[in-house]
Amino acid sequence: MFRSIGPVRLAGRRLLRLGGRWQRDSRGATAIEFGILALPFFMLMIGTIAVGLFFFTTFALENAVEQSSRLIRIGQVQQSGMTAAEFKQEVCSRSPGYVDCDGKMRVNVQSYSDFADIVTPSCTDSGGNLIPPASTTYSAGSASEVVLVTVCYEWDFAGKMPFLTLGSMPNGSALIQASTTFRSEPYED
Repeated sequence: MFRSIGPVRLAGRRLLRLGGRWQRDSRGATAIEFGILALPFFMLMIGTIAVGLFFFTTFALENAVEQSSRLIRIGQVQQSGMTAAEFKQEVCSRSPGYVDCDGKMRVNVQSYSDFADIVTPSCTDSGGNLIPPASTTYSAGSASEVVLVTVCYEWDFAGKMPFLTLGSMPNGSALIQASTTFRSEPYED
């Protein structure tokens, strides 16, 4: 006897066979797995590069401040009559090439008679923006005085990074500040 199978059962059996074939077929699995993992991987990679560049810039500016400040410490700046612009250029020459010295860097040089008298300068105004160049001070002091050299740099690359917020300034930039304090040597005037 011939028994008839209903159309619903027939469709169900065909779907099971088709599902079994798809279950055994793994040709596109690698592409799907890559698609799932690609975005988090690239986000992690970009974030690692961005944070590394931030720390590189910070340490490079700290090194530039230390090297340039040595000229004040030994009295070379005072004896040669170096101006604020010339000292800023000295810091810039020791900074990485991508640092915008003219528009984004401020250099403060302050001298005091004692370490207890030091007042740390502010790098930002009341709105959180970088202070204008006219607001910086330049006083290299004389022999045996305490000197505070502070460099403020607005790192605008921080505001351009996707998925990562390093900047706290209103325009999204990050403020990098490098300072050094020392007593200048008793050089001869």
